[in-house]
Amino acid sequence: MSGKHKPRYKRVAQLKSFGDLQTYLNSLNTSLPIDETLSSGDESPFKNKYTLRSGRTIGNRFCILPMEGWDGSADGLPSEHSRRRWKHFAISGAKLLWGCEAVAVRHDGRANPNQLLIHEKNADVYKSLFEQVYEDHREKFGNADDLLVGFQLTHSGRFCKPNDKKRMEPQILYRHPILNRKFGLAPDYPLMTDDYIDRLVDDFIKASRLAADAGYHFVDIKHCHGYLGHEFLSATQREGKYGGSFENRTRFLREIVAGIRATSPGLDIGVRLSMFDYVPFKPGGDQLGEPEQTGPYQYAFGGDQSGLSIDYQEPFRFLELLQSLGIELMCTTAGSPYYNPHIQRPALFPPSDGYQPPEDPLVGVARQLEATAVIKKRFPELAVVGSAYSYLQEWLPNVGQHVLRTGGADFIGLGRMVLSYPEMPDDILRHRPLKREKLCRTFSDCTTAPRNGMLSGCFPLDPYYKTMPEAQMLKDIKAE
Repeated sequence: MSGKHKPRYKRVAQLKSFGDLQTYLNSLNTSLPIDETLSSGDESPFKNKYTLRSGRTIGNRFCILPMEGWDGSADGLPSEHSRRRWKHFAISGAKLLWGCEAVAVRHDGRANPNQLLIHEKNADVYKSLFEQVYEDHREKFGNADDLLVGFQLTHSGRFCKPNDKKRMEPQILYRHPILNRKFGLAPDYPLMTDDYIDRLVDDFIKASRLAADAGYHFVDIKHCHGYLGHEFLSATQREGKYGGSFENRTRFLREIVAGIRATSPGLDIGVRLSMFDYVPFKPGGDQLGEPEQTGPYQYAFGGDQSGLSIDYQEPFRFLELLQSLGIELMCTTAGSPYYNPHIQRPALFPPSDGYQPPEDPLVGVARQLEATAVIKKRFPELAVVGSAYSYLQEWLPNVGQHVLRTGGADFIGLGRMVLSYPEMPDDILRHRPLKREKLCRTFSDCTTAPRNGMLSGCFPLDPYYKTMPEAQMLKDIKAE
């Protein structure tokens, strides 16, 4: 995709006053939950503690979302780049780390040959990584007793690339008519077998035990972004015990949870969930995103038959299931970065394999914040982490404060923003002025890089990445 397209929407940096923002939102016929002024001192809702039913206390209301660097070793170990990123998360000021990044439970389920991977032979390294995160946080803030560190477990399913950064080796649950065509899969491409899934359940349980032994406080059984856990939820056309009915489509999660409870009873469990999904999008005229199809669409968990609107019926059933399983930690997101990134990660500038946003990204932010608030209101006993805040940039603290103050979520989750500005939570908590030069402007280089076989990082703003050869390679790709 050419980098020469001019943004068709106002940049957030242009909205310099509260009035400017409100006037622009009105022109978009949308609104954001936002406070005009920020509270200081102990009045700030960002500083409130949260105690889980397990008795663990989380020291404030900031959460660092998993951000993968695609920079581990071939055998799944963290590199110096990985360790630097985890250190930044540790000293960000946030008291909840949602896993730092996704870790595969088996080699053939990796989304990249350099994705982190945990197994019995390398578990000690992940123990030392946890201890380093804990110590870095304690050294910076004097106390880590109220720090909660998770470990996100994954299998990439349809988006596996375990052996070559440019060769997909998909493992699919059903034949999706749009995604199979979009990613070049034959109509008779083989499906994942129930026997394989049975073994995979065991892999998740074993990985959870290793994470618990390494000291991590909870594991996230990932159900988002088009990866395997998420695909189970839309597998209405799959036959057998893992497809069709809602009960069958959630069997994967239920069996993993039962195994964790039996083998690691002290380990908390969380789920990051794509609350809703849309039909896949593609570049249309002027590269503007448009739906791959119009008419009835039946593969969007949390979406209606149009594929372009939210239907909460099944997400509500899923969250009721989480409660029945004793799962308290829940992190919201939406859609997939592979086929509808504008609803998943609102951005003004798309990745190289994406499309120009078909709506102002602020509309996408508002959609996710509203969906999260709907869920929190319906399920007040869940500890809900919200996402999609990074695009708000200068206005992130004002929106985050309002969300917390009015119960729209329990935690403000930050992803891309902390790649360029890792200390943002600490600055907000201490009521310091934001460092505008470090604010993520959603250039999407952190996505374009791995799409083109490189490691991920903030190449435009982080001096560490700015001097790498990949920074120039990205400029060349975007100029094509």
